[in-house]
Amino acid sequence: MREVHAGVCGPHMRGHMLAHKIMRTGYFWLTMETDCCQFVQRCPECQIHGDLIHVPPSKLHALTSPWPFSVWGIDIIELISPKYSSSHEFILVSINYFTKWVEVASYARLTSSRVASFIISHIICRYGVPHELISDRGRYGIRHHRSSVYKPQTNGAVEVANKNIKRILWRMVEMSRDWLEKLPFALWAYRTSFRTSTGATPYSLVYGMEVGLPIEIEMGSLRVALEEQIPKADWAQARFDQLNLLDERRLRAADSVRAYLRNMAHAFKKRVKP
Repeated sequence: MREVHAGVCGPHMRGHMLAHKIMRTGYFWLTMETDCCQFVQRCPECQIHGDLIHVPPSKLHALTSPWPFSVWGIDIIELISPKYSSSHEFILVSINYFTKWVEVASYARLTSSRVASFIISHIICRYGVPHELISDRGRYGIRHHRSSVYKPQTNGAVEVANKNIKRILWRMVEMSRDWLEKLPFALWAYRTSFRTSTGATPYSLVYGMEVGLPIEIEMGSLRVALEEQIPKADWAQARFDQLNLLDERRLRAADSVRAYLRNMAHAFKKRVKP
């Protein structure tokens, strides 16, 4: 439980998500969810860096994506203090609205040319030209081609990703200046964590399977034990079947997102004061 929650790639997730991630590795006990929630409540890093909500609820403006990699949001985590030893103090974050897959890069100085280079190298060259690119009209003057649609209305998904990545980073760091070294682990933890809106992990919606966790190799798990006994030809066929079922997994995620947004809109409507 401690390794999955706060190990090398532990994202310091909430109790229910911790139980879900442990269960994915093949472990289960009767009081697992209760034990996980109590463990998180006793975690010092989680209590120090817990979320504090000061802004009153406002109307929900939700943007959706019809299919993977067609809509991306981009935003900047600015002026991280203290700076890393190489003077990096900016993190550029981009999230795919369908899979919740996140790409990040850190910079000492951030200019419009570097933002454009990030879009080309981290989004276009890896996932193709997006149909829509959403940002918050930052001051870096990104120029969008006419073939893409620029929507600065709202960028909620990437704002949430920013908050979660910062939360994971601050709970991981042992020294205030080593956040850049922990950034790949925070990114990995985010990509392999269950997202409520999709009912799946970003990793599974991109690759069609769940990632192997370090704890599964270190301590062993039912999944690893079974895979070791399968002949290579059967394992390759199983992987082929997983890829064939990827579209079905993504369709289920799309249905889950629609239901989640309906429930969220209903809940927000009750809480918003006129």
